[in-house]
Amino acid sequence: MNINSRIVSFFIICIIVSCGSEKNPEWVTFSKQIAPIIYKNCTSCHRPGESGPFSLISYKDIASRGKLLKFVTQSRFMPPWPADAEYVHFMDEKVLSKDEIDLIALWVDGGCALGDSTKIPSPPVFPKGSQLGKPDLVIKFRDVYKIKGNGEDQFLLMRVPYEIPIDTFITTIEVVPDNRKLLHHVNAQLLSYDFDKKKDVFKGNVVINLEDVPDKMQAYEAIGLANDDGVSFPTMTQSVTNYLPGVTPPIYPDGIGGFKMVRKGALFLKDIHYGPSRVDTTDQTSFNVFFAKCAPKRPTQEFQMGTFGVSPTVPRLIIPPDTIMTFTSEYKLPIDISILTINPHMHLLGKSFWAYAVTLQGDTIPLIKIKKWDFRWQYFYTFKKMIKIPKGATIHSVGVYDNTRHNPNNPFSPPRLVAERGGSMRTSDEMFQFIITYLPYESGDELISLEKK
Repeated sequence: MNINSRIVSFFIICIIVSCGSEKNPEWVTFSKQIAPIIYKNCTSCHRPGESGPFSLISYKDIASRGKLLKFVTQSRFMPPWPADAEYVHFMDEKVLSKDEIDLIALWVDGGCALGDSTKIPSPPVFPKGSQLGKPDLVIKFRDVYKIKGNGEDQFLLMRVPYEIPIDTFITTIEVVPDNRKLLHHVNAQLLSYDFDKKKDVFKGNVVINLEDVPDKMQAYEAIGLANDDGVSFPTMTQSVTNYLPGVTPPIYPDGIGGFKMVRKGALFLKDIHYGPSRVDTTDQTSFNVFFAKCAPKRPTQEFQMGTFGVSPTVPRLIIPPDTIMTFTSEYKLPIDISILTINPHMHLLGKSFWAYAVTLQGDTIPLIKIKKWDFRWQYFYTFKKMIKIPKGATIHSVGVYDNTRHNPNNPFSPPRLVAERGGSMRTSDEMFQFIITYLPYESGDELISLEKK
């Protein structure tokens, strides 16, 4: 046999071995390849008390869901990470590579082999009731809120009072929904009372349904936001925490962000939205508070584009039935900024979202691209390092909406006109927002890592 024949024979043998391993992939085992993939990308949500409908911790948990895992990973339905990882990278990405997806498929097709049980890596350890760690303080709704099963959206104002021994600096507050199925969003401010101006922060009504008291000023009075004199008000810190499905609030490096929490105060939940339910149910959401090691040297700032924002939506956000439409919003920066976190927001008709900045020199700075919008997963995307956007640059946001019968999430059948209605937050109306958390730029910001140590 000459040298060429030997080479050909060698490659034929390799192909046969390769094909055989595809059909009988004994080399793919839970202990060696699969457990690390699942623990890194799935277990944080798929564990008791979290959003996943079942646990993915033990071999038995995972093997029993093998066919489902193969399907949802090959379709990229799971893990949920709407942002295009080929456009921009963010912290805590949960994106499987093609090789990882193929390994899961081979493992399932081969019968979900366990492998060497002594070499199964230890499952990650998470604190109960948190995605971030063990909180220093937990504040709960004072009372269980009863959600009426009337099939309608419900919007509330709520005061969640607290007392702590001493004034304390805070890094972040994590919203932990009790009723994850119905809680759509929460926007919270912090009320800080002078110790001698509010004798009992727990006294009085703490919740108002805006259907009952549509005038917000009357609602503020009804839930007792004022000091005891009834005229003056406590100091308010804006936007101390927010919740949307899928959101985990970022924790920035020491000295960046955060705020002061005084001894007597309350979380003022300016917007709480529960989606419609056909059965009576309840919610008693809690808030995990994480203390800071030092006073914030650089408090974060925020602006939003589009709905309620610094720049209009063009054209007006009105989507006729049986149409797919594109809307934009543009904002020219008055100063140099360093972006930490971004949050695109649309409702059920959202189809795709794209944002980028263009400098005065014509350079493009990519920010985010979501090819397939998913209303159920609306993350706060935090960059691995701060992104500098120079003064004079224009930030562009582009949203595509699908108001056709081909959109499975369309709230109406047949489709009907959907619009932004006076700031309505109902899921059956629409919004177009791009929310940006930033710092005024300082030299070297773009070198600071925002990743957890």
